[in-house]
Amino acid sequence: MMDWSDRHCRYFFRLVAPHARLYTEMVGTGALLHGDTPRHLDFDPAEHPLALQLGGSEPDALAHGARLAARWGYDEINLNIGCPSERVQKGAFGACLMAEPQLVAACVRALREASALPVSVKHRTGIDRVESYAFLRDFVGTVAEAGCSVFIVHARNAWLKGLSPKENREVPPLRYDFVYRLKRDFPQLTIVLNGGLTTRAAIEAQLAQVDGVMLGRSAYHDPWVLAEADAQLCGAPGPARSRREIALAMRSYAERQRARGVALRQLTRHTLGLYHGRPRARLWRRLLSDPARLAANDPALFTAAADLVEGRLADAA
Repeated sequence: MMDWSDRHCRYFFRLVAPHARLYTEMVGTGALLHGDTPRHLDFDPAEHPLALQLGGSEPDALAHGARLAARWGYDEINLNIGCPSERVQKGAFGACLMAEPQLVAACVRALREASALPVSVKHRTGIDRVESYAFLRDFVGTVAEAGCSVFIVHARNAWLKGLSPKENREVPPLRYDFVYRLKRDFPQLTIVLNGGLTTRAAIEAQLAQVDGVMLGRSAYHDPWVLAEADAQLCGAPGPARSRREIALAMRSYAERQRARGVALRQLTRHTLGLYHGRPRARLWRRLLSDPARLAANDPALFTAAADLVEGRLADAA
């Protein structure tokens, strides 16, 4: 979710799903050591509970990230061992680290020793064409011994060569059975399933087998899946806010962000899926992507577009 789940996206997701745990885009340790730290770590208090997802393989650098996460007020540190991109591999982190469970364990220990924040690990079922469940079991067992008790499993292998990141989310087959076996073999651990979940029914089916689910791009493209899942898990009759109420809240947020010099287009791009599957959804996307309207930088675009989509105003566009 790099370049996707930034702070504006997460604020929108919090409006959609008041109870979900949100995760940042992956932040490399190099960016925290040498980059603009506030730009990478600042967030709105409304985003809680919020986990900082770190990418790295050097325990000392990760420990520095953990101390910053505690100082900034995050609720969790998530170590990404799931990203298959070759750019990430060149930095010696991401999915390639599944081949080095002892190093991952050392990283987890460094994170835990550097702050009191809970540490989770996001990973794949395996790498390349290793189809052995034992590989996954031994990886999780080794990292758990270092003190990690929450594992978020993208239920596909990561192919380190020959596939793009997009293909790595689609070509390797889903192995939900491996994730179920992990939960049976490690009942004391929290096992969260990620990958291929696009409907409320699919989410409900997985929650009968594991402790939680993580949604990524499916929630980005159709946020109402996340809204309905959030309501379902909380026993509510429906989502906490209507789509129009979310648009109103985004208008207020956009007004605050405009005062800080943030362009409206940086917010609208994350909300294009709000009316996914609904009548006039294309109109919503068109209005919130229109260069002329975005150039005006007027937060009222959120509510005007919602009113047009919902038939409260005549479409004069």
